[in-house]
Amino acid sequence: MRETTKIVTGESAKATARLFNYGNIVAILLPPLGMLWMGLSMLVYAMNRHHPNEKVGYYTQQAAYRLYGLFGLLIPVATFFPGKGLIYYLMTWVVFAAVLIPWSIIDIRRINRDSWEDVVIQSETLHE
Repeated sequence: MRETTKIVTGESAKATARLFNYGNIVAILLPPLGMLWMGLSMLVYAMNRHHPNEKVGYYTQQAAYRLYGLFGLLIPVATFFPGKGLIYYLMTWVVFAAVLIPWSIIDIRRINRDSWEDVVIQSETLHE
């Protein structure tokens, strides 16, 4: 048995913590990417929620709550849009942008101000 050590730098953890927020901003600013981000965000969430640095998981979870909460609200609300509802979808997009963009920027600023230490990961590997 051999022990291996890996280090996750604080700078790497900070960049990873910002990722979901950046995705939220891009998805709102470029609406065609919104649906793509809904799928990709699940992958980003799954990869980062249990990151070795617990702060990454926390910030990822907060950004996900905002995104999934808003899009989850869209389904029952949009059901009652009359006709094709284009104006209602545009109003919804404006509301989503007004919520997600400032909140994501605030979160990115919080992440940048937070202290990020290196995390040492030790694991044992079997070699025959």
